[in-house]
Amino acid sequence: MKERAIVGEVIVEGELEEVWQAWTTEQGVISFFAPECKLDLRPGSAYEIYFAPDSPEGSRGAEGCTVMTVQPMKLFSFTWTAPPSIPTIRGQLTHVVIRFEPLPEGTRVTLYHDGWGSGPDWDRAFEYFERAWNKIVLPLLAHRFRHGAVDWEHPPNLGEG
Repeated sequence: MKERAIVGEVIVEGELEEVWQAWTTEQGVISFFAPECKLDLRPGSAYEIYFAPDSPEGSRGAEGCTVMTVQPMKLFSFTWTAPPSIPTIRGQLTHVVIRFEPLPEGTRVTLYHDGWGSGPDWDRAFEYFERAWNKIVLPLLAHRFRHGAVDWEHPPNLGEG
């Protein structure tokens, strides 16, 4: 049986090192991914992304996630959790692998998210993240390199490109 996984890809108009830093530094994460974060690139350290930083602890976003693998300019992986709206599986972690490939026109970023369980709540989480990664996060990354850092007070309408 083939493992269920979310796959996404975007070509970003940015140099490899800049795109790497967007995923692996606090300043970079804030420029496209979320308004606040806590991260440390050492494996086993925090990779927490706060989509709702003013919410109570435990409901701010990707809390309790950690760095798994760091291969500079090539591969970055981290654990990931279900959104607060699906508390039954929130404490169970999945895995996200981001790969970076330099191209003449920029950098190819490939995302692979696996480790999914089975059942209705897992299905909801899978559908949620399939949309989030491919319709929000990866397009925001491309937007950040095309138009500058996201203004979280007035985030872009991605339907406008």
